Amino acid sequence: MLVLILAQAAMAPVTDGRVLGHFPYGNVAPGELVEAPVGFGLHACQIRREVLPDLIALLAAAATDPTTGGTLRGVSCHRSIERQGGVFRTGGEGDDQSRAISVAPAGHSEHTTGYAIDFAVRPSPNCPDIEACMAALPAARWLLANAPRFGFELSFPPGNRQQVKWEPWHWRWVGRTADAPGAAKARFIFAKARAAFPASPGIYPPLKIVLTGQPSPPILPPEPKKKKRRR
Repeated sequence: MLVLILAQAAMAPVTDGRVLGHFPYGNVAPGELVEAPVGFGLHACQIRREVLPDLIALLAAAATDPTTGGTLRGVSCHRSIERQGGVFRTGGEGDDQSRAISVAPAGHSEHTTGYAIDFAVRPSPNCPDIEACMAALPAARWLLANAPRFGFELSFPPGNRQQVKWEPWHWRWVGRTADAPGAAKARFIFAKARAAFPASPGIYPPLKIVLTGQPSPPILPPEPKKKKRRR
């Protein structure tokens, strides 16, 4: 009985909506998803329609840069909430709290939004420490230096205060600028995460949302003092 109570407590959302450290995200409508460029996905890879032009531009730039030393591919793109549930159940050993360090529970993964991509590099050597290995590859270093130019930011940098495992492969799209097509929606969806746990490298400033019952009254400048007429 005590074990059940502790498990339920661990899964309970905190005041900002997070469960096991992860913010809640709804599933994108299927009609808003498109196939990634041919040859990009190592598996089936769908992303939001508005992400596609920037992803194509990013891949083209990386392919023409001699310093990348490999080809950027997509190991994971959109995941439905149902599929994320399966990923979470098989995403490591230990209890839910331990798994959540590296895998988000269903309904709390950035992948369900259609804006997140896990990149891979091919060819890639096998390494015992996959994070350090990925980050050390020239193509991954190219992403760190250039991905924000194409609207992508690193959601979980090293030592992040969200206490999610460093993921040098996981990038979310929020648009190159705030007025880019689709950027307002992406920045709204990620607003809480971006404000509480900024990406690094990131695209700034993040969208700020203030919810109040009534709009604040406008602040007017003080009226100039009238000069007294001399009589």
